[in-house]
Amino acid sequence: MPRPRTPLLNRERIVVAALRLVDEEGLAAFSTRRLAGELSVSGPSLYNHFATKDELLDAVVDGVIGEVDLSMFGTGAPWPEALRDWARSYRAALAAHPNIVPVLAQGPGRRPNALRLADAVFGCLVEAGWPRGQATRIGALMRYFVTGSALASFAAGFPEDAGLYDAADYPHLGEAHRLAEHRAAVDEGAFETGLEALLDGLVLRFERLGQSGHQGPPTGHQDSTTGHQGPPTPHQGSRTTNAGRSSGSTGS
Repeated sequence: MPRPRTPLLNRERIVVAALRLVDEEGLAAFSTRRLAGELSVSGPSLYNHFATKDELLDAVVDGVIGEVDLSMFGTGAPWPEALRDWARSYRAALAAHPNIVPVLAQGPGRRPNALRLADAVFGCLVEAGWPRGQATRIGALMRYFVTGSALASFAAGFPEDAGLYDAADYPHLGEAHRLAEHRAAVDEGAFETGLEALLDGLVLRFERLGQSGHQGPPTGHQDSTTGHQGPPTPHQGSRTTNAGRSSGSTGS
């Protein structure tokens, strides 16, 4: 009887196995040796596909980012609605793989899916009328908010020992021991509250832009809403599309 064939080793198989290990055991326990054992291959064979462990983790992160829905940016939906739907999809992808979030938080780097995500968010804001410098900052703000919300559970950080919360020391935490059992509701509610607060504030800021007749300065000119010099944006020196939108983007 012929021996069963071992599936061919390729980048996709390596990335899927690596993500599974990170999900199950965490980043601290992840190693190429452990991964090679999981795949029933020798350690050096992994380096035929990924030169370093960091390069492999970048590919794992980019695979997670590839799960984020970006379709809302091509529908003509109002920018606050598009950002809301995108932020929810982004958080859902990260919540499914929380152990990889610390690597993801470092920025888009050379990750194609992460760069496509950044381009979509930046393009949505610029096409809606936001000045490029502010679009850059908003993209960064949204990324910080979403990744931060996925780094850890607020509710799970409170021990379930009711005796810990002595009323003499913590007069307002009498029910804190119950937070952990309502972890999902607390964390989801906190995310939704923060998301709506952010969007409400951005809508008000956008309205002030319109009232001032501001159309968005060239890169490096003064930002009329803050009085400060706008930061350089990543679209400098990049080509533009037929629609007139820069193909550069921000680290959203």
